[in-house]
Amino acid sequence: MNRFLCALLLALGAMTLGSGAALADGGVCPRLPAQSPVNNPPDIYSQNGIIDIAMNYYTSVDDAGRSLFCFVTSDGMESPTLHVNPGDTIKIQLTNQVPGTPGGRSMRVSNSSDVCGDATMTDSSVNMHFHGTNTSPTCHSDEVIHTLVNSGETFQYVLHIPKDEPPGLYWYHPHVHGTSSHMLQGGATGMIEVEGIANIQPAVAGLPERFIILRDQQFVESPIQGSGLPTAPFWDTTINYVPVSFPQYKTATITMQQGSQEFWRVVNAGANTIMNLQVVYDGVPQPLQIVAFDGVPTGSKDGRHQGTIVTQTNIFLVPSARAEFIVAAPPSTVKKAQLVTLTIDGGPSSDVNPYRPFATIQTSTAPQHLPTLAPPSRAVAKLRFDDLANAKITATRNLFFSEYFIAFGFHEKEAGTFFITVDGQKETLFDPNNPPAIITTQGAVEQWRIENWTEEIHAFHMHQIHFLVQAVNDVPIPKEQQQLYDVFPVPYWNGDAGTPFPSITVKLDFRGKDVGDFVYHCHILDHEDGGMMAIIRVLPAGKTQKTASK
Repeated sequence: MNRFLCALLLALGAMTLGSGAALADGGVCPRLPAQSPVNNPPDIYSQNGIIDIAMNYYTSVDDAGRSLFCFVTSDGMESPTLHVNPGDTIKIQLTNQVPGTPGGRSMRVSNSSDVCGDATMTDSSVNMHFHGTNTSPTCHSDEVIHTLVNSGETFQYVLHIPKDEPPGLYWYHPHVHGTSSHMLQGGATGMIEVEGIANIQPAVAGLPERFIILRDQQFVESPIQGSGLPTAPFWDTTINYVPVSFPQYKTATITMQQGSQEFWRVVNAGANTIMNLQVVYDGVPQPLQIVAFDGVPTGSKDGRHQGTIVTQTNIFLVPSARAEFIVAAPPSTVKKAQLVTLTIDGGPSSDVNPYRPFATIQTSTAPQHLPTLAPPSRAVAKLRFDDLANAKITATRNLFFSEYFIAFGFHEKEAGTFFITVDGQKETLFDPNNPPAIITTQGAVEQWRIENWTEEIHAFHMHQIHFLVQAVNDVPIPKEQQQLYDVFPVPYWNGDAGTPFPSITVKLDFRGKDVGDFVYHCHILDHEDGGMMAIIRVLPAGKTQKTASK
């Protein structure tokens, strides 16, 4: 299947370049010029408990020849932020407007029992993943294994947000195995905000909200050459669709009101780029008061239904990670204020992710046109996962990441293959037709220890549920400092046969309503597209695999 997917990617690139070459400004997927202001994406708020919208999926090409992809509402809003309350419903009628390639390749990935939408994957197939939401993995909800919407087809999504969903930042993006990296680098991503975080973290009440979505895109090397150039990254970046490109890094502009504080809600929506964020004033990293990671308020895992603020001067975000934090505007005496990412040491086999700025922060005496967070409105009875720290473990498992390249001498392996494997099982590239690698039962609480056998960082991501990170490299995290995530980095191995493989230990909660098949994978999407993904099946409570198959 891997060679087939490579052929699909080549066809997809050729198709998009051919169909949109005249659209130098991005056309139906418009993009902003460098040094533009960082404005919030357009907003859609639920009304009477529902968001009901139509979205079109488009492609075009930017002025550098890069393929662009986008979700656009019927009234022209690109990548809107969807604002919902716990218990609300999101309905999206998705129409794939990307033209198919005449004579293009196709592959059947579903049978009559599991087809959802179209059974055949083509070079223009799309679907949507509602990342981080603890929603059903069934067809027409957050199902990504078999859901395909092909060129010219329309598909209805109905996503029920649980009443106990943690308030915070989530996001949506395509998740077609084999082409997901290409689509995300084209920009087809947007945010979802579950309201109510001030009920858990009162410190954010009344603050202006700034929604920031960081993306990566295909690298277009500048014609300027010379020894004075900074280290070139593997991928260029954008902030709210404002490009910040190598080598000049002409930054976007963030304007804050003098003396104010803002609540920044940030997602690393890059396909492959790891980021380590700092806000720096005249060379001094600023304290960032973090109130949520991955959509879950910090410190809210002990059943008290109240969070605790975590203060850091940098925030490490692998692809798909989110952080929500309070930032103070720079004083008038500051000459240079910027949002930057630090250099990433991802290991000798990783992509190059150098230091680079995203935005220059300036101040104004005028209030900024930002939404203001509502005050606390109610006491919180229960949050999903909020008693996980004290839940009894019912099963333990060991897994590992591995990868192989011809250059490493593994000639019996296909070049560029990536795996996530349960200890004792055979390394297997992901295929939608694979049986589940793990079978568990609703009500289980499991502990997984996940090793990294490679010389680059991987980002462990679990669909449908969050997990509690308990240890890194077998060093326990104090219970009061443990946090809930849906994606977390696994450090790289140094290649020394005498040193143990790095690892993380996580606690996973299957006590919720979500049953069925879903996936876990590395969220560096070139790795996921290369095979580093597997299926888990959660059986209904009281069922076994034998009884469930009857």
